[in-house]
Amino acid sequence: MPALPALEHLLVVSPHLDDGVFSCGQLLAAHPGSTVLTVFAGAPADEALRTEWDQRCGFANSCEAVAARHQEDREALAVLGARPVWLSFLDSQYLATPDPEEIASALLACLDALPCDAVVVPMGLFHSDHTLVHEACMAAAQARPERLWLAYEDALYRRMPGLLQQRLLALAKAGICATPAFPGVPGALADKQRAVMAYASQLRAFGPHGYADVLAEEHYWHLAPSDARSIRPRPQRATASTARARVADRAL
Repeated sequence: MPALPALEHLLVVSPHLDDGVFSCGQLLAAHPGSTVLTVFAGAPADEALRTEWDQRCGFANSCEAVAARHQEDREALAVLGARPVWLSFLDSQYLATPDPEEIASALLACLDALPCDAVVVPMGLFHSDHTLVHEACMAAAQARPERLWLAYEDALYRRMPGLLQQRLLALAKAGICATPAFPGVPGALADKQRAVMAYASQLRAFGPHGYADVLAEEHYWHLAPSDARSIRPRPQRATASTARARVADRAL
């Protein structure tokens, strides 16, 4: 593919309050002034709710967890010179999974309001929330084909056997050409490491050896129609069981 144009400001779409930094921290460090839009950043209405994952992270309840994670995200992005935008959707551990169309509509509103040179979205590997965000991003890409769309390999899940290959095959079948992309010189790994450490609650739950992949080399793909068609994903809704699998997913 031709070389990517010079990029200044990026819009990185993050499923949870950490994925954007875990997967794109060096890219963000190299592009200060970028925005990280987190989809599942809402707090559940039940203030007494306490999920297994939030308990493992050290929180008394899920409202406390979301508030603390907002602060962690704010601190992490400050290290990288990025700003947070938080949508109010609930992640799957809170059993209120939205439709891809709802997320796509919210993404388009943000995309039209936020200046950026490229939209960087998850490949959507393994975790039901990641898959859902990927589907919504592909719907948004179809609606805004004039934008430059890049995909990142989801840290923690990208090394699971066969998942990336399955995603690339699904994109090809949907008429989307995914080509390895090199969006400029990466930022300092030390800056990413400092940002990663801001997510103390999540690292606590992962354990000392459970998040090494987030500091490995980042990988990106340029997404474009393989012919004259707009980007068009193959519809795929997560089942109720996979939507409830967040605790098992995040523990890997």
